[in-house]
Amino acid sequence: MNISVNAVLLYSLAGAIALVYVPFLVVGYGRAQIGYDSSAPRAMFDKLPPYAQRATWAHQNAFEALIIYGFAVLSAYVTQVDSMGAMVAAIAFLGARLLYSVFYIANIPLARSLMFAIGSLCNITLFALSVLNLQ
Repeated sequence: MNISVNAVLLYSLAGAIALVYVPFLVVGYGRAQIGYDSSAPRAMFDKLPPYAQRATWAHQNAFEALIIYGFAVLSAYVTQVDSMGAMVAAIAFLGARLLYSVFYIANIPLARSLMFAIGSLCNITLFALSVLNLQ
């Protein structure tokens, strides 16, 4: 089965959107443990167990990372980047972001930082390939 670079880019963007909500599942579990208060959901943060607080931060960071990744993917898509490097960067980004959340929730800062760096490198790669493809 041959899949185009454009398809990988767009599917990876959809995957990155889905990954935003992976940490939120852990937040939901933490909220269930303490009893969900629908009248003041944000006030519950200080009552959450530490892993659920970290999951909240991972969830928020995933939105921030998605913005940059969205621009990187769309720039590669619009400039018709057609390289194995773009496919690798797109897939590696998804793996790095999934592991970023896992390491954040598990409180392994060095591994979390490494995954952040890999995700950032994937974004830089996609932007660089886009610029090079314009020439």
